[in-house]
Amino acid sequence: MAKADIAALLALAAAFFIAVGDVIHQRTAQEVTDEPVGHVALFLNLLRDRQWWLGSGVAAAGFALQAAALALGSVLLVQALLVTSLLFALPIGAKQAHHRVTRWEWTWAVLLAGSVIVIVTVGNPTAGQSRASLDVWLAVAAVLGPLLALCLIGSRVWSGPASAVLLAVVSGTLWGLFAVLTKGVVGHLDVTSWVGILGLVRTPELYAWVLVAVAGTAMQQASFRAGALTASLPTMTVTEPVVACVLGVVVLGETLRPSEAGWFLLVAAVAVMVAATAALARGEAATREPVAL
Repeated sequence: MAKADIAALLALAAAFFIAVGDVIHQRTAQEVTDEPVGHVALFLNLLRDRQWWLGSGVAAAGFALQAAALALGSVLLVQALLVTSLLFALPIGAKQAHHRVTRWEWTWAVLLAGSVIVIVTVGNPTAGQSRASLDVWLAVAAVLGPLLALCLIGSRVWSGPASAVLLAVVSGTLWGLFAVLTKGVVGHLDVTSWVGILGLVRTPELYAWVLVAVAGTAMQQASFRAGALTASLPTMTVTEPVVACVLGVVVLGETLRPSEAGWFLLVAAVAVMVAATAALARGEAATREPVAL
């Protein structure tokens, strides 16, 4: 079996575990306290909750599978396939909330997953390098920093679904960045000798990787608390691979190799992906009311 095929299977397994972890996290974030709290206070409350740690353990298994997939395949391939986590999360989340996933939600979820399959198969992604220079990362920070700051400000101005979506954009962006950093960390992972371990410790990506993971988790929980799963999770699910894929091309030099006709299909698939995300976000009314911040 080719490395790309193994990476695809690992990515699908990662999507399942991450979906289960997300559902547990969303429910815990809604129920951990009845008091209106800020993002930091919410995160500190969750750190004392056993159910949240259960969800974190399941999600960690997903991240481990994701890292294994990234060691074998490109960021473009792995992150695109992780969008399928939505197909796992919707029925699991609906069961926990004691309601059924509507035919309307399933239709958009399948269209979302189908668009990802088109991107992966037609785009024919190829791997690039595993690291980038400091100058490149500073340029990335200069672009993403102001955009994320505006989303955070907007999440304080608006409440409910709008706040959940904006926080989900922040979280998804950070997790997309996390995936690209994971590629660099995995590329230096060698625990068979002290030299390999010391080399990993000296890798700058390792520390940025940890900080981004913590920030991404905090923003994820804030988004889950601000609104229902149908508002936050679809946005995260699409934002993460989009950001990761763009960074994979810009930062790591990965490429898409579609045919001339394939470019039209890629554009159409991206349009369907955006439309499906917006449609699922409007499904807020199908779930319980969010806790006010």
